[in-house]
Amino acid sequence: MAWPAATRDDGTFCVSCHTVAPYALARPALRAALGENAPAENERRLLENVTKRVRLWKQIVPYYSESNGAEKPLQSRGTEAVLDALILAAADARNGKLSQDTRAAFDHMWTEQAKSGDQKGAWPWLDFGNEPFEAVDSVYYGASLAAVAVGAAPENYRAAPELQENLKALSDYIGRQCRSQSLIHQVVALWAAAKWPQVLSHAQQKAIVDDVLRKQKSDGGWGLSSLGWTWTGSSVRTIVDLWTRSNDSPWSGKSDGYATGLIVYVLGQAGVALDDPHLQRGRSWLIRNQDQKEGLWPGFSMVNRRDPTSGTGRFMTDAATAYAVLALTANASGFSLRHNRCERSRQVMRYRIKETK
Repeated sequence: MAWPAATRDDGTFCVSCHTVAPYALARPALRAALGENAPAENERRLLENVTKRVRLWKQIVPYYSESNGAEKPLQSRGTEAVLDALILAAADARNGKLSQDTRAAFDHMWTEQAKSGDQKGAWPWLDFGNEPFEAVDSVYYGASLAAVAVGAAPENYRAAPELQENLKALSDYIGRQCRSQSLIHQVVALWAAAKWPQVLSHAQQKAIVDDVLRKQKSDGGWGLSSLGWTWTGSSVRTIVDLWTRSNDSPWSGKSDGYATGLIVYVLGQAGVALDDPHLQRGRSWLIRNQDQKEGLWPGFSMVNRRDPTSGTGRFMTDAATAYAVLALTANASGFSLRHNRCERSRQVMRYRIKETK
């Protein structure tokens, strides 16, 4: 919120896939454990920021201008429209009523949806070469988040007759493109299917679950670097760049909080039993690997070698921490370690996620 690079017009700031959106989804999950009855201050400010940009949509400036690249204004609009709808729909889902601001956010989202071409049903998406959130293949990730938003929206939002053409285009895109995507993006599509089953067939959902379970590491976690690439068409140069520039690589064998947290959370949402050995081992990894001093979970960049203590170096740790929170608070009453939940939630609060982008 205070990072100058994230400042935008009319006193607003941009929302990111790696920090702000995960924070918006995960922070409310800590309220019960912390004995809170209302949103935290940063939650409230974030929701006010998103609402303001939704209300000023027609006059607000896109996140990025043509000076950042000819396609950046269009990509900015598509990305922001989806994230705004996701954040507001998730907030409304907790009180069971769809607000006018959330309806407006969805209206903006449908306006930006691609109407033709290979990406029909999806959205233009920011591409800065930053896997997994802002890269050329992140269009599928964004479409899956849009489907999560639709599935989360209360008051049977997706039954509206005027939305059926948009919904069919989105569902067709997710189903059609699914198996050509990296496994970590398929997991997000599985998350959408847990809320809106029609976006993936039963066979597609089962295939994703089976593939994910086969990728679990011996320590019980999952590693983003081994899930976040499709190797078709990769050149020797691509592989060398991956090895030299990233904080992690598929050959290192590291588990991380983002992949493990997201997968444990989504598998639970998709109906995998809480006492399933794979989920038990995944939750155990999360419990063992929380930083006990700061409360965070580790995340690693796939494309940039960054100082992990810097603001940008924490981007993946921000996402990792948020999804670990979602994984460990979902169906918490079923955890064999539920007596530790409140203390671990307090440890999370010591890690002040930097709402920077």
